[in-house]
Amino acid sequence: MLGPLESWHGNTSVSLGDQQQRFILVVLLLHANKPVSPERLTETVWPDNPDRRNLVRGYINKLRKAFEPTDASIETTPTGYVLRVDEDQIDTVRFDRLRQEAAQAVQDNDQRKAVELLREAVALWRGRFLDDIDIDRVGGASVISPADSYADALGDLAELELGIGDHRSARDRMRRALPTDPANQKYAELLMRALIAGRDGVGAIRVYKSACTALAEAGYEPGSVLRKLAARAEHGEPVSSLPSRPGGFTGRSGELETIEVAAAGSGERRAVWISGAPGVGKTGLAVEAAHRLRHRFPDGQLLVRLGGFTPGVVPMPVSDALTQLLTELGVPAEQIPDTVSRKATLYQTQLYGTKTLVVLDNAYSPEQIRPLLPESQDCFAVVTSRKMGDPDISEHVRLSPLPPRDASDLFRALTDPFRVRGRAADVAGLVKRCGYLPVEITVAAALLRRHDRWSLDNLLGLLDEQGPLREDAAVHASYLQLNDQLQQVFRLFGHLPGPDVDVIGAAALIGRDVADARKLLDDLHEVCLLEELSPDRYQMLDSVKEFAAQEPPSEDALVRLLDFYLVTLTNAVSAAYPFDRTVQPSVERTSPHGLSFTDEDKALAWITAERDNLMAAIRHAGTDHAWRLAALIWRYFNTANRFEDWIEAVKSVRADDDRGQAHVLLRLSFANNRLGRHAEALDLAGQALPRWSRLGDLAGEADTSCALALAAMALGSHDEAMRHSEAALAKYELCGDLRGQAHALSMLGYLNEQHREYEVALRQQTDAVRMLREIGHLQGLAHALNNRGANRQHLGMLDEAIPDHVEAHEIAVELGDDCVAAYALTNIADAHRLAGRLGEALRHHELAAAAAAGVADTDLRARLLRDRALTALDGGDLAGALRLYQTLSDAATGTGNRSYQATGEIGVARTMHALGRHAAAVPHWDAAEAIYAELDQPEVEEVRAERAALRCACGQR
Repeated sequence: MLGPLESWHGNTSVSLGDQQQRFILVVLLLHANKPVSPERLTETVWPDNPDRRNLVRGYINKLRKAFEPTDASIETTPTGYVLRVDEDQIDTVRFDRLRQEAAQAVQDNDQRKAVELLREAVALWRGRFLDDIDIDRVGGASVISPADSYADALGDLAELELGIGDHRSARDRMRRALPTDPANQKYAELLMRALIAGRDGVGAIRVYKSACTALAEAGYEPGSVLRKLAARAEHGEPVSSLPSRPGGFTGRSGELETIEVAAAGSGERRAVWISGAPGVGKTGLAVEAAHRLRHRFPDGQLLVRLGGFTPGVVPMPVSDALTQLLTELGVPAEQIPDTVSRKATLYQTQLYGTKTLVVLDNAYSPEQIRPLLPESQDCFAVVTSRKMGDPDISEHVRLSPLPPRDASDLFRALTDPFRVRGRAADVAGLVKRCGYLPVEITVAAALLRRHDRWSLDNLLGLLDEQGPLREDAAVHASYLQLNDQLQQVFRLFGHLPGPDVDVIGAAALIGRDVADARKLLDDLHEVCLLEELSPDRYQMLDSVKEFAAQEPPSEDALVRLLDFYLVTLTNAVSAAYPFDRTVQPSVERTSPHGLSFTDEDKALAWITAERDNLMAAIRHAGTDHAWRLAALIWRYFNTANRFEDWIEAVKSVRADDDRGQAHVLLRLSFANNRLGRHAEALDLAGQALPRWSRLGDLAGEADTSCALALAAMALGSHDEAMRHSEAALAKYELCGDLRGQAHALSMLGYLNEQHREYEVALRQQTDAVRMLREIGHLQGLAHALNNRGANRQHLGMLDEAIPDHVEAHEIAVELGDDCVAAYALTNIADAHRLAGRLGEALRHHELAAAAAAGVADTDLRARLLRDRALTALDGGDLAGALRLYQTLSDAATGTGNRSYQATGEIGVARTMHALGRHAAAVPHWDAAEAIYAELDQPEVEEVRAERAALRCACGQR
């Protein structure tokens, strides 16, 4: 039945007679081993001709004769005819049974058996279900086709084939299946996964583009899974930030089994919380388990060190942890939202549809990790902490010191077996002296390895000298073996402001050249008192750092490190953001280890690598270092759209003079304005301006005037915003700052555009474009081109507008700025709409949506909604336009964007009016009018005049 209706006995085909006889057989097959009355057969096959009932017996007799050589038979019972047949001889029944057995094999963790069963099941299909039978003649809607089950089976089989590593079979299977249903996202996903596994990224991208086209024709956009696979095909292997497996890992079999069982489960607890005392091996167990689970989580394995109990380090804020996770998941810095809630939403969205493992190391509390726990059922988290987790968060593993035998095995694995041969009792005594703690045992073994002339007795004697109750006996003994210089370096690491340090920073801290510093760090690493995170980057384990921090820090050493950070950050920011040089704080400090940069990418890479250390330095530094570091790193956070993170870090910064206060206040104003706290931003900029004036710093005054203009404009005070923008422009002209002039002109152009002074706005945007071309500021140029094109559209200059937007798009693509690219594409769509080319408009809307798919920018989303709604209106799709305007209004209300909120409200009002829903439209008319009046925009008079002309409920107030 899974194809044309056919019957076979052995290798011989059984004739089933004419079409009417075949109809009778199908009805019997659909009710196999159950009686079907002659009336039911007649009603099913000849619904309009009950007189055909007398034909049923004849067809039954012919079928009996056809089945004589087989095991099948048709019996006559008091209630009708029964087809007696082994149900496994019916392909539909056999298909269902094989699927059920495959599902059980999956539950039994026997993927290969499941693959064999599903391959047998799908092989039963020879075409469409009852391909040559008119379904209406054998039951119509009451006949349930197994076609959906076949589609599910194909997908399940390909998924399992990928799981066992047979990506070629999955690839060939999905290549045949996808053309039958081009918009099937699951099929496209599986084919892309198979192609990526076969290292055919180009083929995977082709599949993605074809799927996007098919989905667009159906009115849908590609889901997050497809988008992530496309990114993976383009950028290569999935991320893994796991460190290497701990050497000589021993024991913990029960704990590892608990973790693996939890990872294989499907319940709500998609995490394991490992707790225990310092040095008990929590991180080592988590890393070992993560490596063992890599095959279950092929889409990525991430590790975040939360610094919950690291001496001298503030526990990582949730916002910073989310930022790190999003960055490792491939989200560009400029697309990471600023608030914790939006970051958490994007993080969960990125994980959805993937199989990703997250290790959250050294958590301070359950509250710190709750937003970091994956919600997707296919993801998993391993958490380590000194504290116990809440019972609703995870499976819990309380880690105790190693069992004596495992502790002895670990020591033997880490040292020369010949030196401990036959000394089982002494080894047992030594690991007992180490408290059976892996960290202590590792340090003790490293000490014995380094001193190849020592006997085991000598090491035991050293440990005994530390006293019978000392928990850090091995660390202390190892410390005492260091020379004075190494002891000094060891103590300096105990007060390191930040989670780690690279070898150049360490050289600054120690006060030696890089070669000497590298040797000293190698020596400490050799005896396991330092851990090497990556080449030339070191950290100290928490329990060791606690011991190292017992003596007061060396202030001179910390100043050397802070000078290094300050000098290098100054040079990095100058290279990465050259157009900000005029507003950077001056730095009089010097550092012989300070780095210079000529390449923007390398400068940004250094800032990114040292970000956590720099933020920790801001918190630990004195006044002068702190505000300069905070001001310098501001542009990095601004570009990455991470204002809350920066504000949180600079809360403790205090500047003693006007210059420091002005720099911090100005940047706080910009940050608060971007966060929608416009009144606070206006106040902060107002505090900064007189400080710049007292200093006679025109560049600072100009930037602060821009900050005042931005806040005033957002608050609806356009006249005030105009005054501040003009003041900024004048000061930038005196400074000779073309970038600043272009920025101020663009702001003036935007304000004039809002008040329909399009000719003036066009001149200002054209001047901005010219200046930005002259200095080569590409990102600013793309924005100005988009703005100029928008003004040209207002003036009906569509043929001149589109090239502006096309150039802006080309620049954005070159820079990798998806946000600006999406703005350019939606502007192009709007120009085509105004020209009446709705097909082109719709095509560019789809391109804009694809470009914006991974961009977390609420203003961009609002703009896309507005433009698509206008196109829907022009195309006569009132229902679609209403839905888009309602979504725009809701989104703008949530973000506090009053301008887009007004656009959404007036769009809803006008569309409801066009649909005849006048009473429902009234509150939207009122809301739009009130917002336009609040913003003092000319649209308020238009809305009032428009309503006055209406004779329906919309015009009543």
